[in-house]
Amino acid sequence: MQRVLFGGVYGTVLASSLASALDHDTGQPNPGYDALWIMVAALAAAASHGYAHAIAHWTPGGRKTTVEAARSVVTEWPLVAAAVPTVAVLLGSWAGWWSEAGGIGVALLLNTAALFGWGLWAARSAGQGWARACRVGAVDLLLGLLIVAVNALSH
Repeated sequence: MQRVLFGGVYGTVLASSLASALDHDTGQPNPGYDALWIMVAALAAAASHGYAHAIAHWTPGGRKTTVEAARSVVTEWPLVAAAVPTVAVLLGSWAGWWSEAGGIGVALLLNTAALFGWGLWAARSAGQGWARACRVGAVDLLLGLLIVAVNALSH
């Protein structure tokens, strides 16, 4: 449960940050390319986090590093899964359903709501009451709003 919640928050913030950073002042928007690179970045983050976790916990008498690293990388799937909504919205832009800028706005809105949900779920899973869980969700939501604010200020 802990890895799912960690990966969900981390992946959502990563995807939001990357989507927010998309800027095409020097060329035509290419949301298909951007979606691909957000997914590649999520996969790279999951792999590097899983690998670092494995080697940080390696002991001289333990399992082979490659087996442990592979197992640890696979357990990072929630980070990648959390990036899927952003990738899906950008693929919708690529398909011509809406502009890339509109898609980024939708992705940031969805991800901000998801961050509230991740915080709420984490607190409820830890046995917290609804009021405290909503406060935790609100703090996570503030991460999303911070990304939205930085996006607005940078463009």
